[in-house]
Amino acid sequence: MNNPQEVITIVNKLALKKGSYQANKTLMLAFLAGAYIAFGGLLAIIVGGGSPGIAAENPGITKFLFGATFPIGLILVVVVGAELFTGNNAYFIPNVINKKQGVGAVLKNWGLVYFGNFIGAVFVAYVITHLTHIVHNSPFIDSVFSIAIGKTSHTFLVTFIKGIGANWLVCLAVWQGMAAKDTTGKIFAIWLPVMAFVAMGFEHSIANMFFIPLAIFEGAQITWETFVIKNLIPATLGNIVGGVVFVGMFYGYLFGKEK
Repeated sequence: MNNPQEVITIVNKLALKKGSYQANKTLMLAFLAGAYIAFGGLLAIIVGGGSPGIAAENPGITKFLFGATFPIGLILVVVVGAELFTGNNAYFIPNVINKKQGVGAVLKNWGLVYFGNFIGAVFVAYVITHLTHIVHNSPFIDSVFSIAIGKTSHTFLVTFIKGIGANWLVCLAVWQGMAAKDTTGKIFAIWLPVMAFVAMGFEHSIANMFFIPLAIFEGAQITWETFVIKNLIPATLGNIVGGVVFVGMFYGYLFGKEK
């Protein structure tokens, strides 16, 4: 297993590599990451959302099932390689702290990746899921609507704070994945924190680019404006704080300074 100092060294090298990608490569990798996260969301709906009987008697079990199946998205991102906005919120920060990369390069990456993630997630929501009627009938459609309505019903502050919690755990999952030296270890290291944030109901902006547009495509009474204002903006801002401050800055400061 790599220790925290070794993980930061890996993170720094990866951040420099990510910052050197051409825009078209970044966008393609970002599209893939958005799609992978969406596949995790779809699987969670089928398994967790498809268990209304269990939900009625043991709601904690269905939350666990939902959380337990969702992590395939981040596992794919890390193991096969893709560009995920939320993970990248933390990746670059140790290098920024040590002045090895500039803020401009970070913002460029974030912008391209966020856009690519959105296209990938919406593609899976519309083409792979909506057009194939995978969730068109009960109990799946009930779960789709319930998720989207719940995610757009909180105040800005609540969604923002839930966004912090989500990406704090997502970035820790990525960090743990880099601590492991074999694929099995990486999978388990990533799975546990991601399962936790989903089961606890936190807000992940890229996942929500799948969940809420899917509900809109399926006929939920939610507008794109409501999606963006009530969920996407506060969730994204919270994700940035969770990744930048609670993982990138903390671990960059504690283990990233050159001796």
